[in-house]
Amino acid sequence: MGPEQLGQLINAHAAALVLYARQWCAIPEDIVQEAFLKLVTQTTPPTSPVPWLYCVVRNGSISASRTARRRQHYESLAAAEAQTWFEPTESSGLDAETAGAALQNLPIQQREIIVAHLWGGLTFEQIGELIGSSASTAHRWYTAGLSSLRERLGVACPTNPPLGS
Repeated sequence: MGPEQLGQLINAHAAALVLYARQWCAIPEDIVQEAFLKLVTQTTPPTSPVPWLYCVVRNGSISASRTARRRQHYESLAAAEAQTWFEPTESSGLDAETAGAALQNLPIQQREIIVAHLWGGLTFEQIGELIGSSASTAHRWYTAGLSSLRERLGVACPTNPPLGS
């Protein structure tokens, strides 16, 4: 199949194929793109490319939908079994759900460092190696993340841990 013929097929049928795929899945554009890629890679092009595309899009969409449902099911099971990030004590007054949401809303660099240090027990030197920065940069992002958490949660500010801990 030549580029001109492919371009004509895309112009004439891509939008309808996306609409068709949308019946089954949440990523119809990806499915249609994959269908056109499969068409291009066929050693012997189909005699009727439009019905062939609809068949490939239908099968891909149903498969993607099935995959998404399975993923959602397993993620729900994992979330139900997962331990909470924060276990409040009676004296802390800390709401674990609110604290977890505040942690989730931090920039990825800060969140990654806080989790690696507090829950993973890594030193700032180890974290620096992990993320490709210096220990002082890791510590700076850690303290910035903790400050942001404290601000969001309205918690008093204890002293920061030393750099090597």
